[in-house]
Formats: sequence, C-alpha cells, structure tokens
Amino acid sequence: MSQRKTRLTVSAVVTAATALAATVLAGAGPAGAAPTAARPLSDVRIATHFDLDAGQMPENVALLPDGTADVTFAGARQVARITPRGTTSILATLPAPADGGVHTPVLGFPLTTGIVRASDGTLYVLYATGTADLTGLWRLRPGHAPQRIAALPATGLPNGLALDPRGNQLYITDSALGTVWTVPTSGGTPTPWSTGSALAPTVLLGVNGAKVHDGALWVTNLDRGTLLRIPILPGNRAGAPQVTASGMVGIDDFTFTGRGDQVLAALNGPDQVVRVEPDGTHTVLLDAADGLQNPTSVALHGDQVDVFSAAYTTGTDPNLLRARLHDHP
Repeated sequence: MSQRKTRLTVSAVVTAATALAATVLAGAGPAGAAPTAARPLSDVRIATHFDLDAGQMPENVALLPDGTADVTFAGARQVARITPRGTTSILATLPAPADGGVHTPVLGFPLTTGIVRASDGTLYVLYATGTADLTGLWRLRPGHAPQRIAALPATGLPNGLALDPRGNQLYITDSALGTVWTVPTSGGTPTPWSTGSALAPTVLLGVNGAKVHDGALWVTNLDRGTLLRIPILPGNRAGAPQVTASGMVGIDDFTFTGRGDQVLAALNGPDQVVRVEPDGTHTVLLDAADGLQNPTSVALHGDQVDVFSAAYTTGTDPNLLRARLHDHP
C-alpha cells in the first residue's frame, strides 16, 4: 500500500473516531470525571511510540508469561507482538474487505479488536468489517495463516473478547448489537449468551471490554459508563447482568489487579485510567498529562502496568505507557 493511501485510511479512521468521541462525551456530564487520589504509581513513562501513519492504533492486548504483549492494531487490521524492550513485530494482517470496510457499523472502517491468548499459544482475534465474509472470530496458530473460525453478523461490531479456559469457551461483546455471544474455542456458530438494555448502546457503542473472573463474565458499557458482572451459571447459561460501578462514560477495556474485584480501567474519550474499587467508587490514576491519548486497554504483569493508547481522536501519538503499581499485593 502506498504511503499516500495509508495516510488517507488513517485520516478516515481518526475522523470517524473523533465524531464518535464527540458524541459520547457530549453526554458524559460531571459523572465522567472522578476525583484524583494520591496515586499508587511510580516510574510513569511512555515506553513505546507507534506509527500512526501505518495504522498502528493499539486496541486490545493479551500478555505472555514474560510480559510480552500481543496487541491488535485496529487501523492496520493487524496483530502485533511487542517485547518487554519495546521491539514490535507483525504477526498477521487480516484480509481487507472488498468495499474497504465502509459499511462497518458505527465506525465505517475495518478494525481488529479483541484478542486473547490460550495456554498453547493460540491467539483468538475479533475482526469487524461490515461484510459477511470476514466479520467474526479469527484464530492465529503459530506457523499457520489466520483462519476465521466463527462468523458474526456483519451488522454488528464485535469488540471485547474473553476466554474461560475451564470450559474452553470464548465470550464476545458486540458493541453495536448490545449482545454477548459465546462460542467454543474450536469455533462454530456463535450463540447469543446475554442481551438487554444494560448491554445496549445509548448513543453509539454499548457493551465493550470483557474478562472472566471469579465465576462471572465482567463487561463494560462505553456509552453508559458502567462495569457489569454477569454470572456464568451451570451449562454455560448467563445470569442477570449486575452493575457494579457507574459514572465512567467512555470506559473501554480493563484488568483485575489481584485484589478481589478491584480493577484498572481505560477511559477512552476522557484520556484516563481509573482504579475501580469493589464498592463501585473509582479514582483517576493517570490522565492526558501523563501521555495518555485515548487509552483502550490496560494490562498488569507483576507490578508493571501497561496502558495502550490508540490516539483515535488526538491523532498524534499512539503509544504504550508503563508505570509501577507500588501498592500491588
């Protein structure tokens, strides 16, 4: 692809994302801003800068045991590997839709989104294109070409991905359709697992980030600014979604800290990382002054916090911010 075409593609991505953020934040109100506490972080720094012109907008992350990060580059339709020293290599580029992805719901451009890693090294990745032949769940096995193993509706926006290794089940959040799908790691036809108003969008994007934790699927709703817990019942049935925290419009993906139900969450539009306590209160730990530019995901390796920013609306510096969480257990 020529450099000129790449720049035009990225420009379209940023334009669409800017419109999205402006609409979402317009309804945020005072609840979108949480107080800043004395933060338990040190050694805050930008560790890696990514190439915006190449579409390297990190959307989601799966960590390897040594802290290496496998990430999706949304604007490039790619899966990349970033070593602890910051070296970036491309693992796969998913095929471009014939129409350029202009019919991708809400955003209007094709993008790689959620990613998880199984214990055998297999990567599972979500891809949204607005076309029936490509939208869905893809599998990347070491030494093999990417393969779509589950088709999802072209009218949806598959976004967050979570793995429950106990039952070899994957859970997929659809931010446009307000649905959580489930499918075995072997692939097949996805089954609607949880739906309802708590997962639906109010403006543009609904249910978003996803993690399996303590017998439940935890998800966020970007428009509603909520963190929810959905019990995983016997037979892989879904319990009723329960809101555990609110007032965080723009919330994207998150990670558990190891202290019970406490999480660190990325707030995309507000350029913040917040710590959410089990009682639902939250405080701002990082913000734009630290270098955040539309953070999308947070990962924790020991006491090291990795925050990935996509620069969707800032259009300046997609990056990886690292810090030390010094009150970590």
